[in-house]
Amino acid sequence: MFLIFGISQKEKRLVFDQLIVCKCCGKYGHADVFMTYTYFMFFFIPLFKWNKRYYIRMRCCGATTEIDKELGKAIEQGTVTEINFDKIRFAHQQENQIKHCNYCGFTSTEADYEYCPKCGKKL
Repeated sequence: MFLIFGISQKEKRLVFDQLIVCKCCGKYGHADVFMTYTYFMFFFIPLFKWNKRYYIRMRCCGATTEIDKELGKAIEQGTVTEINFDKIRFAHQQENQIKHCNYCGFTSTEADYEYCPKCGKKL
């Protein structure tokens, strides 16, 4: 008797799309939600899944962050159609960081500015 079985991982894009101003690069970008999971297959048929994780990826700069399971399951089921991005923090590279001046509101995409080029106050 010859049996074929195995364990593998997969990434699945969920049906979710929200247009926002990205906190990492400052551009308009679409936020996509993905689910990753590990599954057991028997004769190339997936039988059960475990270790589900949900995360958001921005299309504009590729910044990602993991979201909690409850929110991910709600998005997967279609009950949540919009995410409040004020509560979500992206782990992004320092070179993609946007600096804002708290005094005059000047926005700079240059990460090496320590002082505002418009008003001279410390960023």
